[in-house]
Amino acid sequence: MKALILAAGHGTRLYPVIKDTPKAFLEIKGKSLINYLLEKLEDLDKLDEVFVVTNNKFFVLFQDWAKKQNTFPHPIRIINDGTNTPEERLGSIGDIHFALKNHATHDDLLVLGSDNLFNYDFKDFIPFCQKKKPAASIGLYDIGNLENARLFGVVKVDQDNKVVSFEEKPQNPQGTLVAMCLYYFPKNSLKLIGEYIAETKNTDRAGDYIRWLQRKSGVFGFRFSGKWYDIGSIESYREAQKGFS
Repeated sequence: MKALILAAGHGTRLYPVIKDTPKAFLEIKGKSLINYLLEKLEDLDKLDEVFVVTNNKFFVLFQDWAKKQNTFPHPIRIINDGTNTPEERLGSIGDIHFALKNHATHDDLLVLGSDNLFNYDFKDFIPFCQKKKPAASIGLYDIGNLENARLFGVVKVDQDNKVVSFEEKPQNPQGTLVAMCLYYFPKNSLKLIGEYIAETKNTDRAGDYIRWLQRKSGVFGFRFSGKWYDIGSIESYREAQKGFS
């Protein structure tokens, strides 16, 4: 299994807190967001490599960071998607596709957004995903607030945890169960990403791909508990600084 951390954003909604620093390097309780993710990954069975896809602006910073991760047990490979500005960005699906084109893998792929912060591990999530193969699986979280749910992809699942609907950033959410930026793509499903891009010409939001995939081949959702923050704004960053433990 490989892990891919998406870290090519410019964090424009976090200006001026950051501008010349990747969002993944923001610190909560003295530790960067991306290092929290590494902690979750280091003991995963069968994981043998971690990719981090970033942009040209931050590429050298991530290379320097990777060299310092001496205690992490797996190789870390930094991928430059070649973009320099927010206007050039490939989008989350575009970056996944770019990474796969340039570093082909024949393993299952665990994809994580670098701005995710959570306090649970993967001990139940990975076995769940492996049991659902060849279908993809995603991480879900009950955000508990309809107003906040409007900012995310709102998901409904059936009694078998199969996703039956996925609505990206709805104006009137029908529930508070939302999709995290956390995806498990079995190796045989990876080719569908290129098929999706060829069909839709859309590389931006991963949620749009999940909705397409749900209709095409099925997707399962795993509910996480504990605390989860999507660090996309100054407000969410400050909230995480206060409430994360």
